[in-house]
Amino acid sequence: MYSKDFRKAALDYWAKGHTAAELYEAFGIYPSRIVAWKKLLKDTGSLEPQYPKTRKRKIDLEKLEAAVEGKPDATLAELAGMFGCSSVAIFRALKKIKATLKKNSIGTANVANWK
Repeated sequence: MYSKDFRKAALDYWAKGHTAAELYEAFGIYPSRIVAWKKLLKDTGSLEPQYPKTRKRKIDLEKLEAAVEGKPDATLAELAGMFGCSSVAIFRALKKIKATLKKNSIGTANVANWK
């Protein structure tokens, strides 16, 4: 990661009319990087690197939890249809909220005697 001062110095060096080869020899960076910094300065007014604030997610975990509580027997495909994503994405989201399959309170050995 390059500091703000380094970026400013490289932009000033290129603005003085130095060639791309001289820029690479002096700073060890490619002109495409300078063009990106120039665009960043023009768009934001700063040379600070821009990072995304939050990661965008398709599945809201709270809504998924409410959907599972409202319809506990829904399959992954049905839940995927509700949220407009794949069943694998639903599976991973359910893992994140630690939702598991229903457990039988009666053991499978007792099913034969359960008439």
